[in-house]
Amino acid sequence: MNDKYNMTKEQNIFLAKRCIVDCIWKSSHIEGIDVTYPETQKLFDGGNVARLRLDEIQTINNLKHAWLFILNSIDAKNDINLLKSINSLVGSNLIDRPGQMRVYDVTIGGTNWKPDLPDENNIEKRLADFNKIECITERAITIMCYLMRTQFFSDGNKRTAMLFANKIMIQNGKGVISIPVEEDINFGEKLTKYYETNNMEDLKQFIYEKCINGIVYPNN
Repeated sequence: MNDKYNMTKEQNIFLAKRCIVDCIWKSSHIEGIDVTYPETQKLFDGGNVARLRLDEIQTINNLKHAWLFILNSIDAKNDINLLKSINSLVGSNLIDRPGQMRVYDVTIGGTNWKPDLPDENNIEKRLADFNKIECITERAITIMCYLMRTQFFSDGNKRTAMLFANKIMIQNGKGVISIPVEEDINFGEKLTKYYETNNMEDLKQFIYEKCINGIVYPNN
């Protein structure tokens, strides 16, 4: 796997700011929220969408705050403390114990597989190991997949993992990861297969081929 884009950090931040509403819209669809792009833009700008439930509006607003956080913390260390901070924003007023390690069993929709209780020390070690992956894009995707399956938090793990991966991508000028709405079903199927088999290669390749956006600058 090779990096698809090679921007400066500043160029990638510019790209991320341009597509932030699009990323929030796509992430909301993964969570089953039937919101349009214009409605997402309206909420991002501080408006209201009367037809949406309060928890759906909260989810979208939380994604906004989490995205702004990673863009404002772009040089912060990519460690478990950053991960907790992201989840605390993603899960604010929505989930049990946002930003804190899961301490009870959970079930995953669409599969009988159940994740083990997370071990914070082991996760820190795995993150350190993954940070040694030379290709930044592969590093970010690998960490994203790993965190989704680990289910470190009681909820919001996909959103948290994708934001954490995007922090790595943007910090290093490698683009932005988002799941196209038309690929939601494929993504869900590949993610479920990964949950059940613990083999992330098919999911990683799908994300690499279908879910990375960037800009090719002439002098980069």
